[in-house]
Amino acid sequence: MEIPLWAWLAVLAVIVVMLVIDLVAHRTAHEIGLREAAGWSVFWVLSGLTFGGLIWGLFGAEFGQQYFAGFVIEKSLAVDNVFVWAIIFASFGVPARYQHRVLFLGVLGALVFRGIFIALGAVLLESFAWVLYVFAALLVITGIQMLRHRNHHADPADSRVLRVFRRFVPMTDAFHGQKLVTRVGGALVATPLLAVLVLIEVTDIVFAVDSIPAIFAVTSEPFLVFTANAFAILGLRAMYFLLADLVHRFVYLKIGLAAILIWVGVKMALHDVWKVPTTLSLGIIVGILVVTIVASLVATRGQGRRTLDAPAAIVFREATEEELAEARSRRR
Repeated sequence: MEIPLWAWLAVLAVIVVMLVIDLVAHRTAHEIGLREAAGWSVFWVLSGLTFGGLIWGLFGAEFGQQYFAGFVIEKSLAVDNVFVWAIIFASFGVPARYQHRVLFLGVLGALVFRGIFIALGAVLLESFAWVLYVFAALLVITGIQMLRHRNHHADPADSRVLRVFRRFVPMTDAFHGQKLVTRVGGALVATPLLAVLVLIEVTDIVFAVDSIPAIFAVTSEPFLVFTANAFAILGLRAMYFLLADLVHRFVYLKIGLAAILIWVGVKMALHDVWKVPTTLSLGIIVGILVVTIVASLVATRGQGRRTLDAPAAIVFREATEEELAEARSRRR
């Protein structure tokens, strides 16, 4: 699959334009409602599917299916991101109207870091064929660990990352709107939103250790790996606001995600013995996802939306009008 430089630049330009549109549409702090989240979710999913259709039309069914397999894997693993984000926001007591800005910046950082990881992964696979088996083992082990600890989630308030951050970065105990840094008594300090952003960014890097090898298991084309990741990640914010109040209903999803990781790990390990058809692999991935989602919804039928039951472990407050006025005067 030969991808000219102009195609890479065109994709990057489309991604930048889409990010700008999203930023302009949410330039003012407000709580994202269900209808708005659903509309943006449809937009981002259709964007990803449209790009996949373009790949299918230009490069054939095989590459089209590889893209869609990677897109589905990334979208399914993203639900785990949603759950962790909900825990982080609840633990810090982040007001709903500030959450989109944090997630926007988090997704922007995720695109950069994943682009770096994908480039490194492609170089490693090209230079050292045995790395393929390392990725396969990593996926199988991760899947087994996910099964064993499917009901356990780390406490963000007790995170080592947070402890290091608070040790070296002076931080106020008040939210100053959507600002990540502000001035208190003449000194430049971080707001709680910056600490939340750092936690979200580190969390995504950890998740990328699973998702990047998983996509390399269904396609070895860096262009497909990057674009499948990018179009899936671009819709993560809307997915969060759509599903954050429903995560308690996906009781079997962890089992399904673990099964997907184990399956693609086994597929990757068998690469030299049996090249699993992409159609079969995509069908198995979609099948596992559909079964676990349907089973989860049936098992929890009758349960409506509800805020995540995770009381704030670190109590932050909104800055007073006097504090905001002082911060503005200090900037002059």
